[in-house]
Amino acid sequence: MKLTNPTPIPARPFLKWAGGKNCLLDHLTELVPMDYKRYCEVFVGGGAFFFHLTPPEAILSDANAELINCFRVVQKKPLDLIEKLTSYKNESSEFYRVRAQDPSLLAPVQRAARFIFLNKTCFNGLYRVNKAGKFNTPYGNNPNARYFDADVLLAASAALKKAKLVCGDFSDTVESYAKKRDFFYFDPPYLPISEFSDFKRYTAQQFNEADHIRLAETFRELHRMGCYVLLSNSYHPRIKELYKGFEQRVVTAPRFINCRGSRRGHVKELLIRNF
Repeated sequence: MKLTNPTPIPARPFLKWAGGKNCLLDHLTELVPMDYKRYCEVFVGGGAFFFHLTPPEAILSDANAELINCFRVVQKKPLDLIEKLTSYKNESSEFYRVRAQDPSLLAPVQRAARFIFLNKTCFNGLYRVNKAGKFNTPYGNNPNARYFDADVLLAASAALKKAKLVCGDFSDTVESYAKKRDFFYFDPPYLPISEFSDFKRYTAQQFNEADHIRLAETFRELHRMGCYVLLSNSYHPRIKELYKGFEQRVVTAPRFINCRGSRRGHVKELLIRNF
């Protein structure tokens, strides 16, 4: 597939992502170290901070295999992906047909197209899987939803050319790649502040309090190594305790996804850094 004279635009996320950081970019940018060597984002999600910074060298990782495959296809085969996406129709029957597909049986481009199509046409853009790892968010019932933009995908592809993409647990990524003066940004599934804010099933395994403890230990290990580390999480006493001794900045952010409409609004969050 060929596109004629695509309009160059700044890179930005091509996915909807619960907890995406578009609304916090000003706060996050204020906390970027001046002299880091390499940008490393673990729990990359939609990648809003990465696309905003567009660093000259980056490592991006996530435990979500579907997400990382999608990023790799956008990085290497954006035109093939766009061609496949044009074959879908934003209709309920199409949505459930595509959702029923087993992604493990699909070629990488088709798998990535499925991921984007479901992400942009499902209810609230909420990526959620059951314990078997199967995507189970229902159709969003918005026939006017635009599920892809060729220019956005091409801009993202250009930015991702500078990145190494890794699928795996955050601790494995840190162990394999961390070097002194790397700048690590952690945006994990937040520790829930109520029973209605628990959206942590992005993979078949949940991210629980034990994982938050492991992450805090990894944060401290990177600090000892001489890395710059910035982390975002919920404004929760347990999080404040886990990162005691490091700078903790309280910010407010809008909450767009909640199972109760009355609980949407602005919430406090923590930005924690070691430098």
